[in-house]
Amino acid sequence: MKYSSINKNLFIENRSRFKQSLKPNSLAVFVSNDIMPTNADGAMGFRQNSDLFYLCGVDQEDTILLIFPDVKDGKHKEVLFVKETSELIAIWEGAKLSKAQATEVSGVNAIYWFHEFDKVFQTLVFQAEFVYLNSNEHTRRYINTETAEIRFAKVLREKFPLVKYERSAPIMHKIRSVKSAYEIELMQQACNITEKGFRRLLNFIKPGVWEHEIEAELIHEFISNRSAGFAYGPIIASGGSACVLHYVENNKQCKAGDVILLDVAAEYANYASDLTRCVPVSGKFTKRQKEVYNAVLRVMKAATAMLKPGNTFEKYNKAVGELMTEELLKLKLIKASDVKNQNPAWPAYKKYFMHGTSHFIGLDVHDVGFFTEPIKAGMMFTVEPGIYIPEENLGIRLENNILVTAKGQIDLMKNIPLEVDEIESLMAK
Repeated sequence: MKYSSINKNLFIENRSRFKQSLKPNSLAVFVSNDIMPTNADGAMGFRQNSDLFYLCGVDQEDTILLIFPDVKDGKHKEVLFVKETSELIAIWEGAKLSKAQATEVSGVNAIYWFHEFDKVFQTLVFQAEFVYLNSNEHTRRYINTETAEIRFAKVLREKFPLVKYERSAPIMHKIRSVKSAYEIELMQQACNITEKGFRRLLNFIKPGVWEHEIEAELIHEFISNRSAGFAYGPIIASGGSACVLHYVENNKQCKAGDVILLDVAAEYANYASDLTRCVPVSGKFTKRQKEVYNAVLRVMKAATAMLKPGNTFEKYNKAVGELMTEELLKLKLIKASDVKNQNPAWPAYKKYFMHGTSHFIGLDVHDVGFFTEPIKAGMMFTVEPGIYIPEENLGIRLENNILVTAKGQIDLMKNIPLEVDEIESLMAK
């Protein structure tokens, strides 16, 4: 890992929050992700299971965490299994955590080697009335492969068919959606690294530059600042490509007079940031580009102000839609008759603003949380309205990361240039 060590109290506190939602005499199990193969003997870089990382901070494969608050002996209330290191592993891959290091990272005192799991688990499972298993219950997931969690759950159900099983995911969605001070600090670091990358680009972008060259500038800046890289596939979309919401080819040359949409951000210590900015390739927005940009900016600022404890996403999305409708009318992109005759299920504004305004953000870019429940202080959201006009070869989206507090909103990206004048001034230097 490139990031600095994390205070283990984060993980100790996270486990404490998790335990509070367990039924009495319950045993919860969390497993690490697989290392996914590519071709031949190749493999993708390892990415830890977010729930496991949230609860113990161990960032390596072959890891299992047990949480059993009501266990009969005091030793196994929390148990961590990690991959046993060896001289051979140290030579080929680098040494894995020792037992002492695993305790230092996680705050868990009972450490075993990964291969000891079956023996230890069997001594505990029959003491429990309920066993909590975890799975990916994100509403937008599209997974065709069998994950380590699902495979693990199948094995346990076959071995212990009479055990009463429960789901950990609802608990994890609830507690992960409210960020602690430690998490906010890590996410601010991710945003700060993102800021450095964006500012670097303002002196680099000009007519003739290629989108992939911009991507290269960003990855250099991110890794130089202890990030593992992009928090998600970077979208570097110039001209009409900005109207493709998930454009990832990044293979076109930037042309004079075009606007380039940059949906790019760094991760830090597995925590994501999520930024979108639009800049003029020639250094100056045209009058029309500026009109559309400022329309999106007004919606962004108004939407941010509505992220308050107690507000609901149903009300929030309706209000944002009304704001966007007003802006599109002013821009003459839709007509009053379009609004009057609109389909309530797909309002007129959706022709030019077809995606959602906000999503949870944290260990995952599209983090877990319940959109059906009221907003709470401590939640972190993106705010990312956009207007996409294919017929004008123009797409504008603006996005910052916002922390909801009882006293208002804290913008973790407040220092990243956003206003038209500031962007043009910095590009002119």
